[in-house]
Amino acid sequence: MTADLTASRMVSANLTADRPTFVTHLECSLTGERYEADRLHGLSAAGRPLLVRYDLEAAGKAVTREAIAARPTDLWRWRELLPVRNTADIVSLGEIETPLVPIPEAGGANVIVKDEGRLPTGSFKARGLVMAVAMARALGVTRIAMPTNGNAGAALAAYATRCGIETIVFCPEDTPEINVREIAMQGARVWRVNGLIDDCGAIVAEGAKQGRWFDFSTLKEPYRIEGKKTMGLELAAQLGWRLPRAIFYPTGGGTGLIGMWKAFAELEALGWIGPERPKMFAVQADGCAPIVKAFDDGVNHAERWENAHTIAAGIRVPRAVGDFLILAAVRESGGRALAVSDAEIARAVDDAARKDGLLLCPEGGATLAAYRRALAEGLIGAEDSAVLFNCATGLKYPMPAADNALDRTRPIDFDLL
Repeated sequence: MTADLTASRMVSANLTADRPTFVTHLECSLTGERYEADRLHGLSAAGRPLLVRYDLEAAGKAVTREAIAARPTDLWRWRELLPVRNTADIVSLGEIETPLVPIPEAGGANVIVKDEGRLPTGSFKARGLVMAVAMARALGVTRIAMPTNGNAGAALAAYATRCGIETIVFCPEDTPEINVREIAMQGARVWRVNGLIDDCGAIVAEGAKQGRWFDFSTLKEPYRIEGKKTMGLELAAQLGWRLPRAIFYPTGGGTGLIGMWKAFAELEALGWIGPERPKMFAVQADGCAPIVKAFDDGVNHAERWENAHTIAAGIRVPRAVGDFLILAAVRESGGRALAVSDAEIARAVDDAARKDGLLLCPEGGATLAAYRRALAEGLIGAEDSAVLFNCATGLKYPMPAADNALDRTRPIDFDLL
């Protein structure tokens, strides 16, 4: 069976054509102003992200936890809580449920990693972009542009190419080479820009203003959050509908953290979980920590972080349009925003690989470093269950050299081996 047929059958098993939707409207995340569903939207009139709202009472009558459990364990099992109406608009590369992997040596007995690197294109960006692209297709979008630090552009290129949407991607000039080539190989036009991701975003915004393309920047369309919230839905189901004590999430634009917080509220409204929530830890690098500074300063909006730098490119985001949503979730949960150094990140990646055999990406390493910091500072206890998000496969990132060589034509010192 081909991968294409596998993905197609996975989707068809979890969706029926022209299904009733439970989406009622979209809502400004700042003002609460309502916007009509089934129309193309960017930011709200207030310049803030739009959130998709559902008739959860009706959804709860249409599906149960038991019905969800009986379905194939992919992203589309959550169809009643997703915005896509028609099977014909779905674009899929096989979005599996990602595993929970213990790391007892590097993390401890109560630490597990949700390994998002198993998703198509090797990162959790697939969750958000598959949903956003499907909705763009449904709403008639034919050309998309996006700024990226790498993995989001790769996911966009893959899904947009699959359904015939033209894509232009702008990335900082020091974006990892493998990401740039991956984006190009999967059908997008990719441009390196001598700046950071928000400089790339300014180019995208100006082109959108001129009517050249639709702006797919983080949170500037409503549906990436809906794809990312499946991390929270999935985690709840995997843990028997009991959430962990703490979640450590690598935070750049913060879509996934915002999405999970939204997912938990929806699950409670359905009666599938109780009011307990994990402490949400927004993890940044100390070379780019605008959310951490805003949290520590007790403000709701973060200032742009100047001269941003870190080995964890995915969280090198100097300014996030959803900053107030990230901060609200962290504060409401009793969590914290934490910054870790590049040295701590590198050490965590090395420890997880050498002690537990799990190759984390740098952003995933940041969550392990932050967990260690939280443990040392008494923010959580060793007995508390904690989930760390590894947002991409470590195979996409540079690794230390391994230069040992053996000349088979000479006597071999087996003791040395």
